[in-house]
Amino acid sequence: MTTFYQNAQQTDLKKTISMNNFQYKNPTKILFGKGQIENIATEIPENAKVLMLFGGGSIKKNGVYEQVSKALSKFEVIEFGGIPANPEYAVLMEALDIIKTEKITYLLAVGGGSVIDGTKFLAAAALFEGETPWDILSENIRTLKGIPFGSVLTLPATGSEMNSGAVITRAETKEKFAMGGPGLFPQFSVLDPEVVKSIPQRQIANGLADAFTHVLEQYMTYSVDAKIQDRFAESILLTLIEVAPAILKDTSDYKAASNFMWSCTMALNGLIQQGVPSDWAVHMMGHELTALFGIDHARTLAIIAESHYKVNFDDKKDKLAQYAERVWNVTEGTKEEKALAGIEKTTEFFQSLGIKTKLSEYTEDYKGTAQLISKRFEERGWKGLGEHGKVTPKSVEKIVEMSY
Repeated sequence: MTTFYQNAQQTDLKKTISMNNFQYKNPTKILFGKGQIENIATEIPENAKVLMLFGGGSIKKNGVYEQVSKALSKFEVIEFGGIPANPEYAVLMEALDIIKTEKITYLLAVGGGSVIDGTKFLAAAALFEGETPWDILSENIRTLKGIPFGSVLTLPATGSEMNSGAVITRAETKEKFAMGGPGLFPQFSVLDPEVVKSIPQRQIANGLADAFTHVLEQYMTYSVDAKIQDRFAESILLTLIEVAPAILKDTSDYKAASNFMWSCTMALNGLIQQGVPSDWAVHMMGHELTALFGIDHARTLAIIAESHYKVNFDDKKDKLAQYAERVWNVTEGTKEEKALAGIEKTTEFFQSLGIKTKLSEYTEDYKGTAQLISKRFEERGWKGLGEHGKVTPKSVEKIVEMSY
C-alpha cells in the first residue's frame, strides 16, 4: 500500500483525466467501541514480551492505563512513558535501548498520534541495520519490516492508528521528518470513543483541524474523475463540520465522539488517497513551523493552508470551486468566486475551532522564517512539492511569508 506523504516530494506526476492505477492493502484490524480495550489480550501473541509506550501520563488519570494493565496481566510488560507531543528522537532513543536490552518482541502504543508515531519509529529502528536510526528519517528510508505493534488510541487526530506513516522531531537540529513503509501498519488498533470525554478542548480542536487538513491534502488537487474518492473525502469533511460544535461543547457526547474519532481515522487510513493525486505541501511547510517554534502541528496547518491555496490558485481552482459547492453550499458566483469562497470558508472553520491562522499570532520572532524554510528545502534537494511538483523553494518562501 502507498503511505501518506507519498507525493510530497514527487515531481513527475502527469495530469490525467481518469483515475490513476493503484494497489491498496490496509492490514490493521480495528476494534471500535466501548469496552474494546479488554480484547487486546487476544490480539497479542501469547509469549510476547511487551513494551507499553505512552505520553505524559494522562492515561493514568482517565482510566485507560488501568484498563490496559488489566488486559495485559498475563504478559511480561515493561513500561516507557514520557513521549512528548512531537515525538522526540532523543527520548525515543532511550526507549530503543530498552527494546534491545530487554529483548522486547512486541510494542503497544497507548496514546495519540505522537505516541503511535514514536512507536512506529521504534518498530523500524529496532531492526534497522544502517549506521544510525536517524538515517531512516533524514534519508527517507522505507521500512519493509518492523517489530510488530498495536495501539490503543486516546486522542483522535492523526490517523496514525490505521496507516503506516509517522513524523518524528529532533530538537537538537530543529528538524521534523516523515517516515513510513509497509512494515509499519499497526497490527490492531482500539478505538473507544469514551476516551474523548477526558480530552482538553484545545486538543479536540487540534484533532478536528488535523483531520480536516488531511482530507484536503488528498482532495484539493485536480480532478481525475475519481467520483467515489471525491465523495468519500467530502463526506468526511461534512461530518467533521457537523460534529465540531457538538464535540467542542460536550466531549462526553458519545455519538459526536464516535463520529469524530472514526472521521479522524478515515481521513488518513489510505482509502481516499487511492487513485488520485495528493499534495502534502501544507504539511511539509507546517512541520517546519513546529520544529522551529513548537507550535501545535494542527495549528501550523491552519497557518499555511490559506496562503498555499491562494498561491496555487490556478492549479486548484476547479477543485476549490467543487469543494465550495458540495461542502459549503456556495451556489452563486463564477468558478473563481466560488473557489475563493472555499478558501475563505476553510479559514473561517479553523477560526471557529478557536485556532488562530497567522504565524504572527503565535510568535513575535517570525521575521526571516520564510527564507529559512525555503533554504532548508533547497538544501534537502526538494525542488518541487505538491501534486504537480510546482511548489518550489521560492514558492514556499512566498507562501510562508503570506502566512505571517
